[in-house]
Amino acid sequence: MLKKLSLIVALIFTTNISAQKLEKLVLSGPVASVSHPLVHMVQTGALNDIAKKVEFVLWKNPDELRALTLKGRADFIAVPSNVGANLYNKGVDIKLLNISVWGILGMITRDKTLKTLADFKGKEIAMPFRADMPDILFEEIVKAQGMNPKKDFKLKYMSSPFDAMQSLILRQVDHALLAEPAISIALRKTGSFPLKLIAPDLYRSTDLQVEWGKTFKVEAKVPQAGMAVLGDIGNNKQIVQRFNEEYKKSLKWYKNNPKKAGELIVKYIPMLDAVGVADSIKYVQLDAIKAKDAKKDLEFFFGMLKKNNPKTIGGKLPDDGFYYR
Repeated sequence: MLKKLSLIVALIFTTNISAQKLEKLVLSGPVASVSHPLVHMVQTGALNDIAKKVEFVLWKNPDELRALTLKGRADFIAVPSNVGANLYNKGVDIKLLNISVWGILGMITRDKTLKTLADFKGKEIAMPFRADMPDILFEEIVKAQGMNPKKDFKLKYMSSPFDAMQSLILRQVDHALLAEPAISIALRKTGSFPLKLIAPDLYRSTDLQVEWGKTFKVEAKVPQAGMAVLGDIGNNKQIVQRFNEEYKKSLKWYKNNPKKAGELIVKYIPMLDAVGVADSIKYVQLDAIKAKDAKKDLEFFFGMLKKNNPKTIGGKLPDDGFYYR
């Protein structure tokens, strides 16, 4: 009798949970590594217990990102940290959940003698996303090193990292600042990785996170991107908790299974290359740290941006309401 009663209670509980499911949950992000755990979450049905349908929506540039947030077309979205702060300071209902990308940017070049950002002085550099990451990080570092980003470098702005990568592959430029996995894909497409014995076309050069650490006397990591929650979903602790749990699990799987991860990612983001994605994973600093625990690093980063270009974070450091608790 007791066993039968337990089964009835379990059935009622399951039915109630099912009835409370969301009709749809939208996860969104760019082609970069920060989004890749989202793809794994969708593929594995990780959030099927809280939503009847879970989908991944790709944003290709900062304008598309802003449109998704302003029009409420996503529930959880991967954002550059400064963009999240900017949107929050402009009144968007957004809360930062975590920082998961601490190092993703680097220079790639045809000249293996170029090792530091100062070595690129006077060179033409393909640069994605004017006034957004990675342009912002580059600008802050070279300013602090006593250089003028506009006068000392010939920056050729591109609409996306992949436009910059294509220009490099097609030999329209010799140097580019890219985010992984674009660096690894470019090296694969030109046969430069693994390094050829005779004259590779392209070389990995300056790691921007290392330059940041040396320049500002801090760790060689930058809180560049993470996950945020938008709108009323942020008020539902259970849903946010489930998302955080599954994102962390999928990030761990992604880091530990590069070959399978590459094969999976290209099914959802076909512009990428599976082998290039697999190659890139060991070059990216990935660690999902809760936003409130990353606040010190974020405020240092935001403080540097505020000093040189307040518009990049919406004019001021975001208050405590920006950090999900």
